[in-house]
Amino acid sequence: DVQLVESGGGSVQAGGSLRLSCAFDAYTPANVRMAWFRQAPGKEREGVASLASDGSSIYANSLKGRFSISKDSSKNALYLQMNSLKPEDTSMYYCAADTSCGGGFRWWGQGTQVTVSS
Repeated sequence: DVQLVESGGGSVQAGGSLRLSCAFDAYTPANVRMAWFRQAPGKEREGVASLASDGSSIYANSLKGRFSISKDSSKNALYLQMNSLKPEDTSMYYCAADTSCGGGFRWWGQGTQVTVSS
């Protein structure tokens, strides 16, 4: 299994920025797909951004231009840069990973809370 540990969440005012980090094991396969999801209380989990093993990325349409996903394999870390944050971005953010070609993700972190106040 791949272990994932998120960090970087916190409280910020609307318009502010945060960078989330997801630390993964050094032996994580190079063909791993990784992604960020979020889930607010009472709402379904939604995909935020994903990063394929070839470096291509996909974003939720509503978040394009504000969020950016990146990976630093030398540091075994996945990042989510979040700018121009809005109160509706308040959620628990999760890092996920998988090595299969399907759309699902087998490995998940414990999550990090982001709270945006107006």
